[in-house]
Amino acid sequence: MDEYRSPVPMPAFDAVSPGNYHGIYGMPMFPLVPTADLAASKEFWLRGLGFSDLFSIPDQVVHLRRWAFQDVLLRPAGRFGAAAPGMISFSCVLSELDEIRKRCEDLVPGCTDGPHETPWNSLDLTVRTPEGAQVVLTAAQPIDPDGPVADRLRAVGFAIPRP
Repeated sequence: MDEYRSPVPMPAFDAVSPGNYHGIYGMPMFPLVPTADLAASKEFWLRGLGFSDLFSIPDQVVHLRRWAFQDVLLRPAGRFGAAAPGMISFSCVLSELDEIRKRCEDLVPGCTDGPHETPWNSLDLTVRTPEGAQVVLTAAQPIDPDGPVADRLRAVGFAIPRP
């Protein structure tokens, strides 16, 4: 059996982002995000959320990417669907949350909520983009195998190994 290595680093306080990936591959999934203002949405996703413009076709599509397999296609609303999409989640590392929050708030004050701790031991930052999507950036936190978080997760069925 071949083992697949995820681009998402193991949870650690000093985990390092793998960085934006610009290679070409067959995308296993991706959200289509309709927007009333393609240029404004593209600017926010690039400067605020830290995505890269993999390619654009003027007035048709903007293909954005962060880490490998974190692809988003922005499309003009109307012909390609209604505006105000739902919620999209992307992995990140703990050290990225404050920077992303600051950049997004600089662009659109009041667009962020959090980060907040979740019951499954991550910190989540929610960002409302100009087209109305809610983007959740979630960073896993390390677990002390002998601590209260590990005990709480074991109590609901998670296998948390002890060293």
